[in-house]
Amino acid sequence: MRTVELLCSPPLEKTVRAAWDRLAVAGLPSLARNTHPTNRPHLTMASVDAFPPGAASRLADLFDDALPLAVHLDRVEVLDGSAPLVWLVHPTPELTRLHEAVWDVLAGADGQHPWHVPGRWVPHLSLALRFRDHDRRLARALACVDRPSGQFVAARSYDGDTRTVVPLGSGHRER
Repeated sequence: MRTVELLCSPPLEKTVRAAWDRLAVAGLPSLARNTHPTNRPHLTMASVDAFPPGAASRLADLFDDALPLAVHLDRVEVLDGSAPLVWLVHPTPELTRLHEAVWDVLAGADGQHPWHVPGRWVPHLSLALRFRDHDRRLARALACVDRPSGQFVAARSYDGDTRTVVPLGSGHRER
């Protein structure tokens, strides 16, 4: 599996990580518990089995032109009523156009994840992967102390087979 992800500016990443920490301290599920070095707040735009030939280069050019991109976080929700707990991202016209352009590059790729396909995609930053709907009220109170704004400043691809990330574009600042 290969993903296409946008990465948050340092202040926005700090805000999301603080929400992860507040959830963990309260004993709720949280991505703060995922210690893998690639774990960081991100917006997944696409997931496919493998990139078509030339896609990585085309995606890099796309992100070099589009980033940084303003982002506004909205409410905290549990998707599908049971998992995951997410901070919704307001889908600005610029973000929606970028998402559609990513899918144009990936047209015909095998294994397109239906959650990410244009028209079905719900842009979000994950807070916890397995979450009980009955804890939603407490999670909202802990995680969503405000509705912050920031920027997406870089893009990457996660390779599920090797559990590694690869930058997409010259603006990438991976830690």
